[in-house]
Formats: sequence, structure tokens, C-alpha cells
Amino acid sequence: MKIETTRFGTVSLEEEKILGMPFGMLGFPDKNRFVILQHKEGSPFYWYQSVDDPALAFVITSPLLFMPDYEVDTKNVLMEMPWDKIGDALEFYVVVNIPKGLPEKMTANLIGPILINNKTRQAVQIVMPDSPYTHNHPLIIQD
Repeated sequence: MKIETTRFGTVSLEEEKILGMPFGMLGFPDKNRFVILQHKEGSPFYWYQSVDDPALAFVITSPLLFMPDYEVDTKNVLMEMPWDKIGDALEFYVVVNIPKGLPEKMTANLIGPILINNKTRQAVQIVMPDSPYTHNHPLIIQD
């Protein structure tokens, strides 16, 4: 399958790589199909590219790379999503904000992770309002 994107041009991908998001991303409820594209070889960052909108893509990363004790409360998700026993099929990412021209000021949204069930190829972005985390956690600590 081929998709058009504004950042990468035409991208060829296998249909099974597409993640269905029944509720879309926060602020984009009608964009329900995404794919994860590698940023660069060896980079901790990825692009969460919409299959439905060529201009919509988010930079994402694993929060465990900079916060090894990061935890996601999945109780509510598991009640809403038709995901049976997920075991180790669940992975999660956080959206990264990189201000233009100021990569040293990049932050991660730790209260709105994207949970991916690799068995069902479905994903959901959740909000953890009563969390000790923040939506703008600095990724680079400056002295």
C-alpha cells in the first residue's frame, strides 16, 4: 500500500503496519489510522503518521528511554477497548514537542501516552489527569 505524506512524500508500507485508532488522537477524533515511521536509523524518535491526513504527523518516543520508572494506568483503557488478555502485546509512546529552532527545549507529554496493542493493531491515546506527570516534561536537562 502507498500513502501520501507532506513530510516524506509517497511512502510504501504493508497494510498490517497500520494501527487503527477508534477515537483518533486528542484534537483529531476523525483521524483513525496511523503508522509508525522511523525517524533515522538509531534515533530514539519516530513519526506517528496519519494515513488519513498527509499533513498530520507527531514525533513520538518511548518514555522509558528517559524515565525508566514511567507507568501507565491501563485499567480504564482495558474496560473500553475490546482487548482480551494483552500480556506483553502492549507498548506505549509519548508525543514529543520540539519548538522550531530550539531542540534543546523539547518536551514530552507524559499525561497523554499512546497505547498500542500489537496483537489487535489498535491504538488509543489516553489522558491520565490524576498523574504525577506533566504534559511538558523536559527531555534535555540544562544546568
